[in-house]
Amino acid sequence: MSKDILVYIECRDSNLEKVGLELLGEARKLASEDVKVKGVVVGYKLDKVVKTLKEKDVDEIIVLDDVAFAHYSTSAYASAVYDVIKSEDPNIFLIGATSIGRDLAPRLSARLNCGLTADCTRLEMEGDILQSTRPAFGGNIFATIVAPNHRPQMATVRPGVMLPIKNNNNKDTKVSPFTWNPLPKSNLRLIEEVKESKTVEKIEESKLLVSFGRGIGSDENMETGIEIARMLKGTYSCSRALVDAKRIEIDRQVGQTGKTVKPDVYLALGISGAIQHVVGMEGSEYIIAVNKDKGAPIFQVADIGVVADLNQLLPVLNKLIKKEKE
Repeated sequence: MSKDILVYIECRDSNLEKVGLELLGEARKLASEDVKVKGVVVGYKLDKVVKTLKEKDVDEIIVLDDVAFAHYSTSAYASAVYDVIKSEDPNIFLIGATSIGRDLAPRLSARLNCGLTADCTRLEMEGDILQSTRPAFGGNIFATIVAPNHRPQMATVRPGVMLPIKNNNNKDTKVSPFTWNPLPKSNLRLIEEVKESKTVEKIEESKLLVSFGRGIGSDENMETGIEIARMLKGTYSCSRALVDAKRIEIDRQVGQTGKTVKPDVYLALGISGAIQHVVGMEGSEYIIAVNKDKGAPIFQVADIGVVADLNQLLPVLNKLIKKEKE
């Protein structure tokens, strides 16, 4: 067994997903001087992806570029990545907690006969043992899990939690094409791929978020909040309560069952601050919370807390920002 850390770098339609860069960045933080950070990328027509990865602070990129991987297939991808893991024999294997990662990771852990800690928000090392922390019991506590008896130590990590890897400053990143053992021809074939057309902004990429909770109140208040977000060149998000009430689409939900965000500014309007929500936004650079309940838990993580009634505050705030923009 090597000491190395292997990261699955997810691609879709020959495009690099950001979570792969985040995991490489975290792997570099975890790795000591004698530990190599390697990435495995699977897909088709990956020249642009490989060029981008060569500029990053990675020791080696293992590439499986084949028409067989043009579309995600559980059996093909699991077989190919399993071959890579068996060949590299890493101490740690990391994969993003995306729809693909959540499908692929358990199949790999079953084949490898090793444990898997899912949906992690923090990773640490103690010696050569990976300590994986994730929300548990509905997000009310955080559990740190270790699996010292089997290798590799596996974890899936939520997108948006870790910082992306830095550039390599002319480091010689090795690129290694990998020859896998193709599966027997399958009777299963893709006839058509239909993608849902979505125009929702990616809240995890916004530098400023105005986020609404149950306490936002009326639709008028929400419209004012959205206008404020636009004037500040940001976008809006919400807690689960508004998704459950069907007032805002799930793509804008922040929290344990939503997305993890790290904007420069997070303005929480009428959000109580339950741990299930906080776990998705506590990494924000600057948190401003407004709530009429001075005992709201959100104030415990806020840099600035304002005790106020949003019905009175929002119109005033809107006017002040408009005046400033004139």
